[in-house]
Amino acid sequence: MHSINASELKTRQNQGERLTLINTLNQDNFEKTKIPGSINIPKTAPDFESRVEQTIGGKNQPVVLYCASEECPSSTEAAQRLEDAGFSEVYDFEGGAKQWQESGGVLASA
Repeated sequence: MHSINASELKTRQNQGERLTLINTLNQDNFEKTKIPGSINIPKTAPDFESRVEQTIGGKNQPVVLYCASEECPSSTEAAQRLEDAGFSEVYDFEGGAKQWQESGGVLASA
């Protein structure tokens, strides 16, 4: 698993890199922490791995997982699950929605 921060994420997005951003929290928390363009797939979903695979177009596609903040373990746990399931390019957005906002990013309404 790789780590990524807000600056790296913005740079890679601005360069046109296709990075699917997935919020791993439940729907209520997703609405409070939605980064524009992100998708909500709760890590607690029984079909989490297959939903991510369908969303990103295969296990070899890049995916960035995030949650509310650096203190939130949800994205790290979800990233580990994906790696264990054979996904090859998994990024954990360390600071999550909080770091996104602190770096000047805005949160969208879900």
